Amino acid sequence: MTDKYAVIGHPIAHSKSPLIHAAFAKQTQQVMSYEAILAPLDGFAVTVQALIEQGYKGVNVTVPFKFAAFELANQHSERAIAAGAANTLTFSPQGIVADNTDGAGIVRDIEHNLGHRIAGKRVLLIGAGGAAEGVLQPLLETKPGTLVISNRTVDKAQRMANKINNPLTHVQACTFKALQGQAFDIIINATSAGLSDSALAIPNSIFAKNCLAYDMMYGRETPFMRQAKNNGAQVADGLGMLVEQAAEAFTVWRSVRPETQAVMQDIRKL
Repeated sequence: MTDKYAVIGHPIAHSKSPLIHAAFAKQTQQVMSYEAILAPLDGFAVTVQALIEQGYKGVNVTVPFKFAAFELANQHSERAIAAGAANTLTFSPQGIVADNTDGAGIVRDIEHNLGHRIAGKRVLLIGAGGAAEGVLQPLLETKPGTLVISNRTVDKAQRMANKINNPLTHVQACTFKALQGQAFDIIINATSAGLSDSALAIPNSIFAKNCLAYDMMYGRETPFMRQAKNNGAQVADGLGMLVEQAAEAFTVWRSVRPETQAVMQDIRKL
């Protein structure tokens, strides 16, 4: 009997998740299938219920349904609670269990794959939406020296900062304009500006010498990445995060951790 999984989103045709999970399944000899499913914008819960009735074991969730996934679940991991959003749902006889593997994915990519230790560093998180919320707590758990959350308008960033109770890290919120004169060792763009090829109104001064500039977008060079490169930063896109968060979800479902490097290289070639 083949265990069935899927990723749900809108849009979803571009998703690399089926290729990634197929590679993980082959590598770890798991008997499973994984497909991409387009859900109507107003039909996420109905889509999930239909999959449960068809015997699916779980789903990954992408834009714009991560908050809806959290609300739909009746059990939540600590990671999902911290993010207030879910990208991984497991279906069990007791109901729907929500988890969020995005933060674990980006931390592993930055530290393990890219070789940048976060502890004690000056970290800038750009954006205050769902993507930023999803990685905030895992980033804090690495104990950066400073964490600045910057957004075009400061209110949402301030609300994120106000939730944090971490005496080991100095946390602050600010507008893009207030970044002038500050410099950071690790800069993470959690906005969707790259989707529309829009530049962020961030100053060049933020890129410290030998800093890492990380864009959660993948598959294209964004204006943020070009600006970072022009200011001497090491630049990375979000493909590593995509593969690592998928590996974390796969481990939640199958209790075996796949090796990610070869999969990452194969996806990069596509």
